[in-house]
Amino acid sequence: MPAPRWWHPRPSCPATCLPSPGAPPSACSLCTRTHGLSGAALHAWCREKGLFEHQLITWHDAFCAVASPESRESKLAVRELQTRNDGLQRELRRKEKALAEAAALLVLQKKFRAMWEDEER
Repeated sequence: MPAPRWWHPRPSCPATCLPSPGAPPSACSLCTRTHGLSGAALHAWCREKGLFEHQLITWHDAFCAVASPESRESKLAVRELQTRNDGLQRELRRKEKALAEAAALLVLQKKFRAMWEDEER
């Protein structure tokens, strides 16, 4: 019996799905545990865990889809968001500078008024 189509290593699969020690098994960790199994060994493991092979395939495809290349539309949307973010950051810096200048002018005005009041006395 040939190995299922997802048993071959994919370079696009995220390395973040490795299980941490003592953590309950996640779908991804189950996929990594069954990576080397095929045929009867896989079916026996699935029966022992109460799972089906198609569930493992679905989970594996879902985890690998995260690292797959993005579509053109999503890249365009990301680029638009980055452009908007850059514009907002520029506007924020400009407003912060204006606010700092206004605060400095208010301080100078207060000191100037205090100086004139001292001279009038």
